[in-house]
Amino acid sequence: MVLRRLLRKRWVLGVVFGLSLIYFLTSTLKQEERTIRDRTLLQARDPDHRIAWKVRFNLGNSSRQITQCRNSIQGKTLLTDELGYVCERKDLLVNGCCNVNSPSSRQYMCRSCLLNGCCGIYEYCVSCCLQPDKQLLLERFLNRAAEGFQNLFTAVEDHFELCLAKCRTSSQSVQHENTYRNPQAKYCYGENPPELLPV
Repeated sequence: MVLRRLLRKRWVLGVVFGLSLIYFLTSTLKQEERTIRDRTLLQARDPDHRIAWKVRFNLGNSSRQITQCRNSIQGKTLLTDELGYVCERKDLLVNGCCNVNSPSSRQYMCRSCLLNGCCGIYEYCVSCCLQPDKQLLLERFLNRAAEGFQNLFTAVEDHFELCLAKCRTSSQSVQHENTYRNPQAKYCYGENPPELLPV
């Protein structure tokens, strides 16, 4: 009863409104500062930013110990690690690398990929893209990337991150914003979009 009477008073409503307004303005300004800082970081990036390309080596003969691997994470049954191995999820080691001794693990697997660099399975696209001989193709793509893509791809630090980003479906993979140009090859690391299949 006392609370009800207190809430009816204009000065209490004014205080609640004022505090709400202050909260709104501070959170909006903080968001704007973050946006400006992010834009500045993207614009301040070195235009000669170079990708760290993977050097091909054989794990069996290498003295380099891999303690941790990044992998494509999202696959329901398949994963690709940063060394280019595709394996079943059950064959993933604790360190994030595929178990190279497993019969399901294959390096630089291009099983569902077409000659134009478009694949039917995301993990095979990433693995195929990681082949050392794809470096020239990817460098050419980065040099010709449209300004809109430039910010996305300048945030990429190495060959693995570039392949993860490049193989994701993009607007080039669809037509009319709701249909894949080629549903059997929608993940592309190549320069050209998938060929348009007749309806």
